[in-house]
This record gives sequence, C-alpha cells and structure tokens, in this order.
Amino acid sequence: MNILGIDHLEFYVGDARQTAYYLCTAFGFRVCGQGGPQTGLTGQRSLLLQHGDIRIVLTSGLVPEHPATQYVGRHGDGVAIIAFQTDDATGLYEAVVSRGAAALAGPQVHENADGRVVTASVSGFGDVTHRLVERHGNPWEFLPGTFEMTLPEQSFDADLLRVIDHCAICVPAGELGATSRYYQDVFGFAEIFEEYIEVGGQGMDSKVVQSQSRQVTFTLIEPDLSRKPGQIDDFLSWHAGAGVQHVAFRTDDIVTAVRTFAEKGVGFLSTPQAYFDALEQRLGSVDLPIAELRSLGVLVDTDHYGQLYQIFTQSMHVRRTLFLELIERHGALTFGSSNIKALYEAKERELARPGDAAAEAAPRPAGLAAA
Repeated sequence: MNILGIDHLEFYVGDARQTAYYLCTAFGFRVCGQGGPQTGLTGQRSLLLQHGDIRIVLTSGLVPEHPATQYVGRHGDGVAIIAFQTDDATGLYEAVVSRGAAALAGPQVHENADGRVVTASVSGFGDVTHRLVERHGNPWEFLPGTFEMTLPEQSFDADLLRVIDHCAICVPAGELGATSRYYQDVFGFAEIFEEYIEVGGQGMDSKVVQSQSRQVTFTLIEPDLSRKPGQIDDFLSWHAGAGVQHVAFRTDDIVTAVRTFAEKGVGFLSTPQAYFDALEQRLGSVDLPIAELRSLGVLVDTDHYGQLYQIFTQSMHVRRTLFLELIERHGALTFGSSNIKALYEAKERELARPGDAAAEAAPRPAGLAAA
C-alpha cells in the first residue's frame, strides 16, 4: 500500500474565517482556496490554507445536520479528517477496506481542465476519518469543481514551516494496542517507538506508528488509570473521546520560527531554567546555541540518529484540547525520552489542576467538570 504522505488535514471548526485569521496572522498561513454552497459543497463553508507543504482545510457547518456542526458540538474545534496522499486512491481504498477499515465514501473523481483528483474515505480512530487522495495535473488545484482557488497574499517574508511532522492522538485507556494494530494491519504502518512516562504520580503509555514511506507518523497515547488523573485524561474528557491532541509542524529554523510566531502573539509553554542548566551534561555538544534555546524555552533531545528540538504552543481552544508543536530535526528519526517527559511536564504546568500550586493561574475550562 503506497501512502506517500499527509495530503492535508481538515479541521471542523465553529468559525472557519476566525480560525483562518488566527493561523494566517500568527503562523503565516495563506488562504489559497474556498468552497461552499456556491461551489457545490452543500451545508458548509470551507477555506484552504497553506504554509510550505502544509495544507489545512477549515470547515464550518451551516446546518445542524452537517457533520462539521455535529463534530464541533461534541468535540469542539479539532482535526476531523487526516488525508493520505497516494498514487492509487481506488486501489488503496479497496485494500484497506478488505483489511478491516470501514468504507465511508467510495472513489469519486473531481476534475477540470487543469487537474484530476480521485478521493475516497475510510475509518480512522474515534470520529476522525481518513481521506485517500490521488492527484494528477496541476498540483495547485485542490479539489477541482468544489474549491475555487485564489492567489494567496504573502503573510510572512518566507515560509518558516515545511511539513506536518506527526500527529499526536489520545485514545481511551485500554485502546492503545488495538489502535496501533489497526494502523499496522490495515494501513501497513510499522511500530517504531514506544515509551511509558510517569510524572508526579501520573502515567501515560505511548506507541509511535509510521507509514512505509516514513512520511506519515502518528504518536498514539493512552492514560494509565492506575495512576493519578493527568492531561491525557483531561483531553479525553474535554474532547469527549479519542482525537488529535496536537499537530507537529516541522521547521528548518526553530529559533527564528518561535521568535517570529511569539512576536505575532503565539503563546508557547515555558520550561524551567534547571532543564537548560543540565543540558550539556546530559547531551554533550548541542548543535544550536543553548542561550537561544533557553531564552525561547525550546527543548532538545537525541535518538540513535541525531538531535531534535521541540516546543509546544499553548492551546488556542476554549476546551484547551488541541494545540500545536514546532519541531526541528537534525538527523533524528524518532523521539527522545527526556523531551517526552519535559513536554508532558510543561503541559501539566499549563493545565495545573486543583490542589497544585499553579492551579489558580490556570483555571479549568468553563462548564467542564474537574477531573
């Protein structure tokens, strides 16, 4: 099965224009297409955004029965569709359905004079589905006949983001193994990494699965119910089930990216100075200046292949569920245990629960019960 990469992510949101404004002004995305009733997309309005090779569709439902309306009502704004790029959408659709994926929409052809796109849809996890996308002709055409393409305005002087590095997915306790096997058995992914993290009496288990092309990576996470409730439990409660916890964007210059996005109003999670005091002793030589990493709160770790640099954004959603990550890889192919723990701790500080020292500074979302 030839899954070439992530073609795009589709977010279901309450207000597509408002979300687009934030992503464009804060992260340098550009609106390059739109669709709605006028283009044949009944009951919805959609905007296509792009930055580097990252494409995001923002869809808002216009009627109560539209899937986007129902998704937002249940989960809040979030990733509803992860689209896989392939050179044979029909063949991939038939293969994964024969292996156990639920068929949601059979192959459909979208074409005009400039391009031809074949799509199909199958089940993923929770309420998230996978769209299979095969493209021919002008790569600028997103979905011929359903999206009107527009000339985007340049938001920043240069692209600071390249591709989607990975998606982190939270699943209920007891479903981690089955979800990993689903992607291995149905989509031909391989399990490349696993880690158990315990922080302050809380625990989470994780597995990383990756496509044969190595261009699609999912970090799967479940809470350990034998430990104290933590952020994974919170996500599953506030999101009402399994879903994408964060999307990681890869950059070639994380220092410039963090500095630029912070100037545009993006909030990043903080890291204690003690983390950086011990950095050289823990890792030895570091490729990027530690003083700059310290000033920005960028974490650094290694795997068997090289170094990686990571930082989380604060969640931009009312439910405090979905957030973003920036990552720069210097040869590293997987993840580092120290960063996983440090990122978990940073998120815990943001979500500080009742009884914690920082709880008053980080109240829980209105209308949602405390864990």
